[in-house]
Amino acid sequence: MGTRYGGLKQIDPVGPSGETLLDYAVFDAIRAGFGRAVFVIRREFEDAFRSSVTARYEGLIPFDCVFQSTGDVPGGCAVPAGRVRPWGTGHAVWCARAALGGPFAAINADDFYGAGSFSSLAAFLDKAQGARYALVGFRLADTLSEGGTVSRGVCRVNDGRLVSIAEEHGVGRADVGPGRRFSGQEIVSMNCWGFTPAFLPGLESALRAFLAAKSADPSAEFYLPAAVSGLISDGQATVEILPGGSAWFGITRREDRPQVAAAIDSLIRQGAYPARLFI
Repeated sequence: MGTRYGGLKQIDPVGPSGETLLDYAVFDAIRAGFGRAVFVIRREFEDAFRSSVTARYEGLIPFDCVFQSTGDVPGGCAVPAGRVRPWGTGHAVWCARAALGGPFAAINADDFYGAGSFSSLAAFLDKAQGARYALVGFRLADTLSEGGTVSRGVCRVNDGRLVSIAEEHGVGRADVGPGRRFSGQEIVSMNCWGFTPAFLPGLESALRAFLAAKSADPSAEFYLPAAVSGLISDGQATVEILPGGSAWFGITRREDRPQVAAAIDSLIRQGAYPARLFI
């Protein structure tokens, strides 16, 4: 919804030819070998999304649009009257369940993960089986906003595998450094995941438990990292931490947009991306 941004940041151009951050993700996914894209959107945004974003992908990659709605919940689960706010990132992935026919990556539309992240996920998913998943990790110090504080999922990692994720709120540059709240070297989740189809039944069970406990809270959201952490703690999943190989950047507030555009321009000048992604 882009509450802090003040609009639909997912379709705001940041590239020199009007590209969005999502365009760069699709471009990187295609060249990493992903064969299809599924976009989870709200139905009221469909016309704007199709006309300004997905029209560019025609003939380049097959894609589907699926809709996240508060009423799309597992059978037998109640939705409180008047609930308007979406249920969160975990629910968004669950809403895409019918469009997912095999191993898949799950990402945010307003983050830049870089070509290395998609290459790592593609290589992992090419061999992954069962309840073995992956997360591309980034250094906390590399994911902070110049425009203010952010929330970050700080990972606890053991021997290259994810143990748990703690959601930390109000993290700013003043909190990072020697003797401060964080060293900056912590691995954080920016929602760049790789899953097999075995993830979906566990996700549904976690969603049912969430709705039973918190559906009456109008601000409660079912976060994807929390769902994965629950499966790990129950012994139902393992998650390998993969290197991104690229710098992360993203848009939280409107003040972030100039820095993101400058970072894109730098990558183009380095030859990492063409000046026009889709011709």
